[in-house]
Amino acid sequence: MKVKRSERLIDITHYLIEHPHTLIPLTLFANRYESAKSSISEDLTIVKETFAKRGIGFLETLPGAAGGVKYIPKMKEEDVEEFIRKLCEELNHSRRLLPGGYVYLSDMLGDPKWLRQIGRVIASKYMDKEVDSVMTVATKGVPIAQSVASYLNVPFVIVRRDSKVTEGSTVSINYVSGSSSDRVEKMELSRRSLDMGSKVVIVDDFLKGGGTVNGMISLIEEFDSEVVGATVIAENIFNGERSVKDYTSLLKVEKANAQDRTIEVSPGNFSIS
Repeated sequence: MKVKRSERLIDITHYLIEHPHTLIPLTLFANRYESAKSSISEDLTIVKETFAKRGIGFLETLPGAAGGVKYIPKMKEEDVEEFIRKLCEELNHSRRLLPGGYVYLSDMLGDPKWLRQIGRVIASKYMDKEVDSVMTVATKGVPIAQSVASYLNVPFVIVRRDSKVTEGSTVSINYVSGSSSDRVEKMELSRRSLDMGSKVVIVDDFLKGGGTVNGMISLIEEFDSEVVGATVIAENIFNGERSVKDYTSLLKVEKANAQDRTIEVSPGNFSIS
């Protein structure tokens, strides 16, 4: 049955957003709406212009018989900067100050509104790169990794510090925590979670000494895989040399004093360019 253009535009938009980074042949839409490819091309032009204008993302079109259209939900640099500014405003409150200079984030990571945006911002940095998987460590990093992975349309894997019988055989490594105590700890990953030779993005909520991120890098190497990049929501104050240097952060805790309840959070070194 023929479908009106207004209905087609709504359905095409929904389909594209639900299938990011997926090459969709024009014949799929043509058959779906019983419309000519020329009409579908006109519809996609409207969607493409609107997406770009509204900052929803970009449409890539590939010509030829094997071509089609692909939705890339990458944000604009100015929109990323605006979101990070709002994030700073939200976190620059003494009520969010925790012992050790940490910032309370759990409520935001449980709020779909904030979590979706955080995931999309981080994912925007890696949309032009080849990524096979997103990695994090249990438990606070799990919602972040899930959100980032949904925008990159790849699986996410969870590194654990204790064994789970449901994980099957695992690969484990020892790593130095990177904190002031420099404890030696263990982390492990199920052998079935990550394919050998994968390209991996690491995400986490906080970075202090960098031990946890460095541990995940070592674990990725055990799978003969490659680290595409590492991004955390916030880097904390740390008096010393971090065990990892190649990372990006959305935010940076410049000052945190538990005694007088003062905190200062500023934008980190994150950029999607």
